[in-house]
Amino acid sequence: MRRQMRRRALSSLKELDAFPKVSESYVETSATGGTVSLIAFSSMALLAVLEFFVYRDTWMKYEYEVDKDFSSKMRINIDITVAMKCQHVGADILDLAETMITSNGLQYEPTIFDLTPQQRLWQRSLLLVQSRIKEEHALQEVLYKTLLKGGPTALPPRKDAAMEPHNACRIYGHIYVNKVAGNLHITVGKPIHHPQGHAHIAAFVSHETYNFSHRIDHLSFEEEITGIINPLDGTEKITSKHTQMYQYFITVVPTRLVTHKVSADTHQFSVTERERVINHAAGSHGVSGIFVKYDTSSLTVTVTEQHMPLWQFLVRLCGIVGGIFSTTGMLHGLVGFWCDVIRCRFRPRQSEKCAKE
Repeated sequence: MRRQMRRRALSSLKELDAFPKVSESYVETSATGGTVSLIAFSSMALLAVLEFFVYRDTWMKYEYEVDKDFSSKMRINIDITVAMKCQHVGADILDLAETMITSNGLQYEPTIFDLTPQQRLWQRSLLLVQSRIKEEHALQEVLYKTLLKGGPTALPPRKDAAMEPHNACRIYGHIYVNKVAGNLHITVGKPIHHPQGHAHIAAFVSHETYNFSHRIDHLSFEEEITGIINPLDGTEKITSKHTQMYQYFITVVPTRLVTHKVSADTHQFSVTERERVINHAAGSHGVSGIFVKYDTSSLTVTVTEQHMPLWQFLVRLCGIVGGIFSTTGMLHGLVGFWCDVIRCRFRPRQSEKCAKE
């Protein structure tokens, strides 16, 4: 009696099997089955490898919010070479919030305006990257993630001691200003503090010495990050006019950059350039020099590098394997069905066998 009860229990347990049984026709080896199996395993291997590369890759996520931090200071990093002697040129920043002149933090270094062959090669490479970024904006994300593998993005120093006299002035350093619109002036004469505005002592500088040909080796806001290329880096302007005015209109966007290699507060910016010759007789008024007019955006951007989680990679991998198995199974059944139809219709010798089947 007990044995009979056990047999009934085992038979009931077998009937509860929810997995479909494999048809015996699928177990039989055939050329079509082997071909489909080969295609299936090859596809699974290929898609699995491609999915692994997708899993290893990262992407940048952009989040926008209103910038509520107006009380903090903003840092401006400057490295500009002007084709004039240091005693004839001066730089300052006029802050429109408090009408305050700020020039502390800048240093003047006599140098040679012409670049060495090594420096010229660096500049051409940088300008090539700049042009590609303007055409393909997605390259900026590559710079964020790789940071040019830590490669230097600053002008390499001169290795040879040049015998030529210094004919230019390198103005470099950093200045902290309020997060409001301002104007960086580089013009003739040293700046002086004045409560009603700003002024430059240019009375003792000969008009024939004016030459505002310049090169912007670096211009950025907030923390300097090695590998990040800014829009004006490598810009060079050459003029033969003594009364040339160059204007750069910049819109600065506060940016928080969080990647696997760096976490820093920086600023992105867009720039519009304009240049003209000052000629009061022709109605072109102004002051000769280099003017960088900047304004801050009311939005802040958080750029975060994200990675696919492991569980999502495993789910996608299982979906690839299961999907290919199901698809190839249906494909194999369809091919087998049509092969049987063709064999029964166009081969009379097998018509009796088809009828029995």
